[in-house]
Amino acid sequence: MSSEHEVTSERRAFLDRFALPGKVALVTGGSQGIGRAIALGLAEAGADVVLASRKLPNLEAVAQEISDIGRRALVVSANVRHLPEIDNLVKKTMDEFDRIDILVNNAGTNPIFGSVFDIDEKAWEVIMGLNLKGYFFLAQQVGKVMRHKGGGTIINVASQGGIDPSVGIGTYCISKAGVIMLTKVLAQEWGQYNIRVNAIAPGLVKTQFAEALWDNPVISKSFMDNTVLGRIAEPEEMVDVALFLASEASSYMTGQTIVLDGGHFASVRTLVSMITPR
Repeated sequence: MSSEHEVTSERRAFLDRFALPGKVALVTGGSQGIGRAIALGLAEAGADVVLASRKLPNLEAVAQEISDIGRRALVVSANVRHLPEIDNLVKKTMDEFDRIDILVNNAGTNPIFGSVFDIDEKAWEVIMGLNLKGYFFLAQQVGKVMRHKGGGTIINVASQGGIDPSVGIGTYCISKAGVIMLTKVLAQEWGQYNIRVNAIAPGLVKTQFAEALWDNPVISKSFMDNTVLGRIAEPEEMVDVALFLASEASSYMTGQTIVLDGGHFASVRTLVSMITPR
């Protein structure tokens, strides 16, 4: 008779659907925040990981963490706003591993906090270039590899702001709305090649990228007061959903965006919610 803590064969078979042994994952923006957390999670699930970012020293530190887990890591300095750097990133990945099973499009930027009246052409091109153009053309290159190899999975990191815009980051929200539509378009066209494409839309997460928001007492209090769970997310809380989307556990799921916002969308400020003690 098995003990209550013993993993049954059925349970093991279930857990194995989340495992990624022999897989190769490419993660952009992998030097910190959500990208770093997902990269480490993929390695813990058994994948070898290619880390891409503009911040090479930070990448080296994450690569060491992956090596300590017992997986292989490759670091590539790349700004995916620029197509030649995308080509170089994919080439170096293929030279090292000869396959890409998982792409996590995560690199992002938002250099402007303010009214859309103040967005000039340069700022627009920087935001759209990294947040949308970079996602599209990297997915295009990796998609060709996946098509040739028989399939794969792409995870686009969008944002809650791509569904419900926030004042002060309007152009960023526009770019992330584009990522959500990009996810649907690629899923529709590439399903025939066994390529699944899904997105994660985080709410406010305690990362260096979003520090200007969560470190502002007024903004953070407003967010938490209007969020069911009453707190800001940690980067590690994005990992399990990414593993689900990267693995066979989500084998019949494509074209979807999973919102991870702590119930922010569900927290409608009705009269009842305003007078209910928290």
